[in-house]
Amino acid sequence: MEFARNAAPYRAPEKRLLDFKEIYTDHDVERLTTQGARCMDCGVPFCQSGEGCPIHNLIPEWNDLVYKGQWREALDRLHKTNNFPEFTGRVCPAPCEGACVLGITDPAVTIKNIEMSIIDRGFAEGWVVAEPPQNRTGKSVAVIGSGPAGLAAAQQLNRAGHTVNVYERADRIGGLLMYGIPNMKLEKKGVVERRVKLMEDEGITFHTNQNIGDGTEGTVDIRAIRDQHDAVLYTTGATLPRDLPIPGREFEGVHFAMEFLTANTKSYLDSNHEDGNYISAKDKNVIVIGGGDTGTDCIGTSLRHGCKSVVNFELFPKPPAERAGNNPWPTWPKIFRVDYGHEEATQRFGEDPRIYSISSVDFSGENGRVTGINTTEVEMRDGRIENVPGTEKHWKADLVLLAMGFLGPEHGASDPLGIEYDERSNYKAEYGKYATSVEGVFAAGDCRRGQSLVVRAINEGREAAREVDRWLMGSTQLP
Repeated sequence: MEFARNAAPYRAPEKRLLDFKEIYTDHDVERLTTQGARCMDCGVPFCQSGEGCPIHNLIPEWNDLVYKGQWREALDRLHKTNNFPEFTGRVCPAPCEGACVLGITDPAVTIKNIEMSIIDRGFAEGWVVAEPPQNRTGKSVAVIGSGPAGLAAAQQLNRAGHTVNVYERADRIGGLLMYGIPNMKLEKKGVVERRVKLMEDEGITFHTNQNIGDGTEGTVDIRAIRDQHDAVLYTTGATLPRDLPIPGREFEGVHFAMEFLTANTKSYLDSNHEDGNYISAKDKNVIVIGGGDTGTDCIGTSLRHGCKSVVNFELFPKPPAERAGNNPWPTWPKIFRVDYGHEEATQRFGEDPRIYSISSVDFSGENGRVTGINTTEVEMRDGRIENVPGTEKHWKADLVLLAMGFLGPEHGASDPLGIEYDERSNYKAEYGKYATSVEGVFAAGDCRRGQSLVVRAINEGREAAREVDRWLMGSTQLP
């Protein structure tokens, strides 16, 4: 009632475009204290349940503790429910803010800013330390995949006293957190690897370059891993990208977004891009097909490479500025937003890069390489998307990035065990129980539920750890 929403700003776009360092500014304690005061300590805090936070963060409690200057206590409350607030405070879209009761009449509390500031201060003050278990159970668990679900499950299982081995096919631990999200949104060495090192200090063993499969050349046999452990938990993510099967798809220069983002981050970490082992957008006309966070990350990365132009195609119409009648509070507000990449493109080229209600028809090319893309405008008619005659257009393109989401998990690591899949090709395991059709084998995160948020993956990892512990020991004290 006394203070307006004042979210922490990003670094100025003209400056952050010059590097791959994090886009965030330093935390302003006075701003954060004031923003914490906006939290109304609601009788029913929708922010922390239901449509709000999937891991049920105790948001009103730590908002109030920040307002009172009790930062150490705020960190303790935050860690009660969230293993990795330094990740969610940076990359979560904050469904908690969409469900904030204050948001009925005013802009929501800056919950995400406050969360990030609490954990960053915790690390700066030395409050976040390794917590190895006092006793070991003699049981061992293999976690396949080291994304947010796998890391959360591994930490919980380790704290329960089990011996945990995490297997990752990439050369670095983190999965989506390491290679799926650019460094400017989530710093790898200072944030992701810092947490991984703490988990190693707690007794978790990480195995990189482990391509889990049937034991044929280049793979590690999942059956041997199953025999060596008392339980197995799959947290492999939803890594099969949605393709765009239109004429010309085979042209060189058309890539899945994750090919582009993964190679860029690996080269950045290995050599600060000096090795050249990445797909460069420098001096190229870039088309990004598909919105969402991945599309925005492609825009931001292309701009940092020094692209000649960047355009972002979105199939659906431009969202409204305010909630529509069929999108009431506390559901996630489907409204027009300007993310960091859109702001940067506007800074560089003078306009927002997004084009709405547009569909790709075919690619054009010369000598096997893409040179452009032909499109048509579309509109919704009776719930169907139809082309609008006479709206055909050709766009120059030297690099096309497909950021249209993911279909489900790959099955190379799971087929040898004979696991059942659901109708969407995800690992079949009931929510809340996480047990697959194979005794002692569990699944959690995007490989079970389909493509979703980091915060939901953390939630499933925590809950799956609880169920694995219950299966191993007969009972559990994990939350």
